Amino acid sequence: MAVMNVNPTRMEMKRLQARLKTATRGHKLLKDKTDEMIRRFITLAEENKRLRLDAERELCRALSAFSEAKATTDARVVEEAILMPARKVTLTCSKRKIMGIDVPEIQISETSSGDIYPYSFLSVTEQLDDSVRGLSAVLVKLVKLAETEKTCNMLAEEIEKNKRRVNALENIMIPQLSETIKYIKMKLDESERAATVRLMKVKTILNS
Repeated sequence: MAVMNVNPTRMEMKRLQARLKTATRGHKLLKDKTDEMIRRFITLAEENKRLRLDAERELCRALSAFSEAKATTDARVVEEAILMPARKVTLTCSKRKIMGIDVPEIQISETSSGDIYPYSFLSVTEQLDDSVRGLSAVLVKLVKLAETEKTCNMLAEEIEKNKRRVNALENIMIPQLSETIKYIKMKLDESERAATVRLMKVKTILNS
């Protein structure tokens, strides 16, 4: 590790020792923070996987029912039946903090006419009912999935940044400061020894 270009003085050594102490403490704090973020990321990733599997399963079931409804009913009748939805959904986006990171929080609220089916049962088959019911149920999971997935992405980015900082402190800054302090100590010891030798020579000359 290359030694920093500094003057080998006691004042400089004290300054570097203070920097080394700060860097060592910062390294520990960043490492602890990164470990905790990884723990939370794993928990969120598991929840994200569960939500995705549930949402995909329910979505496939609903879309399959919709395909059956279109296959057994005139396509124009199906389109007219779902043209005017019976529900209105409002999403409110805000922020919450995880380990100092602003992550999204999505609140979902809805207004309905009391019935999720915006059509008469006489004009369509039960497959369309199943599809509308399934899509209505999966909506909340899709919104929660979007929120969790974005949070996972943001945490992953922050973890990567913190890892780079930890590595820079661990492999570059702390070793460089340590080596420079050792170099300054060596130079100061050499100066002290040289001064001692000079004093001894002066004493010898004076006593002779």
